[in-house]
Amino acid sequence: MKAKKLLLGLLAIGLLTSSCYTEVILEDEIIVESALNTDQALQSYDLWYVDINATRGNGEIPFLQRAFTLSFADGVVFANNNIVGIGKTGNGLGIDVGSYGTFNGVVDIDHDIDGAWTFEVFAMNNSTLELYNRRTNTSYFLDGYQRRNFDYDRLFYENIQYLLQEFDAWEKTFTSELGAINDFDDENFLRFFGDNAGFFQSSVDVPGTRIPGLQWDYEGNYEVFDTNDETLKTLTLDYDFLGNDYFELYVIDDSTVELYHVASETVYELTGRGFVQFLKSKEGSGKKRTKSTNRKMNVERKRKM
Repeated sequence: MKAKKLLLGLLAIGLLTSSCYTEVILEDEIIVESALNTDQALQSYDLWYVDINATRGNGEIPFLQRAFTLSFADGVVFANNNIVGIGKTGNGLGIDVGSYGTFNGVVDIDHDIDGAWTFEVFAMNNSTLELYNRRTNTSYFLDGYQRRNFDYDRLFYENIQYLLQEFDAWEKTFTSELGAINDFDDENFLRFFGDNAGFFQSSVDVPGTRIPGLQWDYEGNYEVFDTNDETLKTLTLDYDFLGNDYFELYVIDDSTVELYHVASETVYELTGRGFVQFLKSKEGSGKKRTKSTNRKMNVERKRKM
């Protein structure tokens, strides 16, 4: 039996004069006695970021593995299943993926594709909820944000590998004048498959080539690394039979990334082409977030910002 009390509660509910939402303060010492209070807790934040790395248990809830954020609004469940477009799709909430109903410290979610799921709801602190599913003995942890102060930097940093997979190809759209000549200068398109240590391909076709007409000249495995700097990720392209290239990886926006080629000190910008939308349909269910298994590089930032 779980040692914590069922959802917890509302120490204070106050309408702020400067905004139009109801602020609910969550506290883990008080049991919420009504379904209404459980619903108010779920609606107390516009966006709930699914902290996949905090998940406990060996089970999986399909729609929670796909979602970066969840939102609960008057019986409707919304999700952002893509990084691209987050903050804009569905006025920031994402797409409608199902419905929900609340009971005393419990929420029932009826997902349009994945069916019905029951969760016990616990408040871990003033802005974090735990959703516990007894059937799978698995807990997911949701961190609450209002739309105006959502932590986009955290989302991009923790999920860069998924951003790379959300386009059919990345086209090189800028190369700095500074930097030594190197083989990567000739490659104008990249595409990424799978999760970390996944498969990639590159093309030397001229910029502007339509995606269906691309010839993929090189291939190999890629890996995204964490570093001692929480704001820095690195990327290694390990070409089959051709050695590897090492980059510092930066996100400019949700369709532009920067690769700093450390060996040559060249800066490249790549722009996503052919957005792959992960909808609630089975056709779009291939992307699944998992706990980060990124290896860590003991390196210092070389790019001069």
